Amino acid sequence: MKISIGSDHAGFELKEIIKDHLQKKGYEVVDKGTYSKESVDYPLFGEAVGRSVSEGETDRGIVICGTGIGISISANKIKGVRAALCTNEYMARMSRKHNDANVLALGSRVLGIDLALSIVDTFLSTDFEGGRHERRVHLIQNIEKINL
Repeated sequence: MKISIGSDHAGFELKEIIKDHLQKKGYEVVDKGTYSKESVDYPLFGEAVGRSVSEGETDRGIVICGTGIGISISANKIKGVRAALCTNEYMARMSRKHNDANVLALGSRVLGIDLALSIVDTFLSTDFEGGRHERRVHLIQNIEKINL
């Protein structure tokens, strides 16, 4: 599986830890920035990861800022992206099983490293359940078609 990852300055350190973790597990990782702790604007990186997933360059994405809120909002503006802000493994599991989320958003200032890595592993190892949830994802896609 090919994963794009991006963060602002607040998420930079966690991004680097997650990137290393994923590479050690055999994932191909495409780093969309930022590349330092220098202050940057999170929407640019939410958009870059969102486009990477939407355009098929990568299978899934991970975005990180201080809370995960702003960068998830930004990623969700890209057609085809279903970014889920997750603060625990249950949310990560359900975002995949029920919503077929394709981008995981994390907050570096609200999560410890071990929990963040566990959330990432859960998100990447959980499959979409389909069934009644597929109908709901199609409804989300229809909203997107009308408004984007």
